[in-house]
Amino acid sequence: MSDSSNNNRDIFESTRASRIYFLPNLMTAGNLFCGYFSVIKSIHAYHAQISGDPAIQAQASTLYAHAVWFILAALLFDSLDGRLARMGGRESLFGKEFDSIADIISFGIAPALLVNYLIFAPLEEYNYPILSGLGWFFSFIYLLCAGVRLARFNVITHPAVYSLSSKYETKDFIGLPTPAAAGLIASLVFFLNEYELRHWSLALPPLMLLTAWLMISSVRFPSFKDLNWRTRIRPHHFILVFVGAVLIYQFRHVGFLVLFLGYIFYGTLRHLRVQNRRLEKIRQWRERRKKAANKSPNNGE
Repeated sequence: MSDSSNNNRDIFESTRASRIYFLPNLMTAGNLFCGYFSVIKSIHAYHAQISGDPAIQAQASTLYAHAVWFILAALLFDSLDGRLARMGGRESLFGKEFDSIADIISFGIAPALLVNYLIFAPLEEYNYPILSGLGWFFSFIYLLCAGVRLARFNVITHPAVYSLSSKYETKDFIGLPTPAAAGLIASLVFFLNEYELRHWSLALPPLMLLTAWLMISSVRFPSFKDLNWRTRIRPHHFILVFVGAVLIYQFRHVGFLVLFLGYIFYGTLRHLRVQNRRLEKIRQWRERRKKAANKSPNNGE
C-alpha cells in the first residue's frame, strides 16, 4: 500500500482523529470562553435594562458593549486556532469539531441573544409591539442558518468527502463565514448602542435575514488562508494596513461596522462579477453555435 493511502487511512484512526493539540485547541477554548461571557454579559445587561432602577439601568449600555467586545475577541481566537494548526501540521478531526461547537456559541447564540435583548425586546417602547414579539424569530433564523453553515462546512471539508463538481474545490469560503456574520451583527449593535439609535432597529430584521441567507448561499468569500507568518508585503501596503488598523480602532464604533460591511460587499460584488462573466461566456458560446448551425447545409440538399 502506498504512503498516501496509509496517510489517508490514518486520518480516520480513532487515536489520531481525537488527538488534542495544545495551542490550536487552547485558542478554540478561548473562542468558547469569549462566546460564553458574551452571553453572560447580554443577560446581565438585559436584567439591568428592565430593573426599573435608573442607577442600574445606566450600566446596561456598558454591559452590552462588553458583550460586543467578547464576540470580537472570539473572532481573534477563531482566526488563530486553524492557522496555528495548519502551520504546525497539527490538524485533527477533533479540533475541527471542537471549533464548530465553539463557533455556534460565539457566532451563533451570542449575537442572536445580544440582538434579541438589546434591539428587539425594547421595541415595544417605540410602538413596534409586533416586531418586538417577532424578535425571537429573526434571532432564531440567524442562529439556524449559522448552524447549517457550520455543518455544511464540516461536511464538505471532511477528508472522506469528495466532490464530482469543481464548485467546492476552492480556498474561498462558500457562503458567508459565521465569524464575519457575527462580526457584522455585533458591530452594528455596537454602533446603535453607542449613539443611542435603537429606534433605527426596523432595518435590523431584513439585515439579519440577508446575513442568514448569505451564510447558507453559494456566494464565495475570501478566506485569507494563505496569509501566514511567512507572507511578504510591500512597504507601502504594510503602512496602509497599519494605518487602517489604527483608524478602525480609533473610530471603533463605526470602524468595525465599515470593516465587516466592506468584507461582505467585496465578496458579494466579486461573486456577481464572476457570475456575469460566466453568463457572458455562455451567451457567446450559444451565438457561435447558432452561427455554425446557420452556415451548415440544410438536410436533404
